[in-house]
Amino acid sequence: MTEEAPLVLIVDDDESVREALVDLLRSASVDSVSFGSTGELLNFQQPDRPACIVLDVQLPDLNGLALQEQLNTDRRSLPIIFITGFGDVPTSVRAMKAGAIDFLSKPVDADELLAAVDRAIERDRSSRADARRLTEVSALVEGLSTRERDVLRGVSSGLMSKQIAFELGLTEITIKVHRASMMKKMRVGSIIELIRLIEPVRDRL
Repeated sequence: MTEEAPLVLIVDDDESVREALVDLLRSASVDSVSFGSTGELLNFQQPDRPACIVLDVQLPDLNGLALQEQLNTDRRSLPIIFITGFGDVPTSVRAMKAGAIDFLSKPVDADELLAAVDRAIERDRSSRADARRLTEVSALVEGLSTRERDVLRGVSSGLMSKQIAFELGLTEITIKVHRASMMKKMRVGSIIELIRLIEPVRDRL
């Protein structure tokens, strides 16, 4: 089992449903962990690997929609696939608007569920990659000196070296020196590459 192997978190108070879902995912070579309540899920120490939640809407402690809302509020959201035996249009619409991958009725069609799990895992892989990239770029920016960050702000705003020099009260040659150092620390070879790199953190510069 590798770090990047996906994991499906199953939450359903019906033990027979949990077992059936675990067996289905195992047949597709997908690891899973099952829980009988949302409380058990919230206490689970999730490993660092792509994951999604297969979540029953009706649960004894905190229903699925309330859990989805809580996870979104806590910024701990994973892609969610809802399953229910009592589905209705308003509930499904609310779930999808809040970011659910799918809303499936019980008994769940195996192919539909596996397809939804694939989509959910790919979404989480993408989110994880974006988060890693944000961390990497933020670290590069943190490594800049105060003056280099000033130059980065100017460059990201589309200013030429002469304009940045005027704004900062420095000579154009000094700005060019700081810009060269900044570009080296940011590990880019062109302004276009730099702009693309810092896009995720532009509002933090």
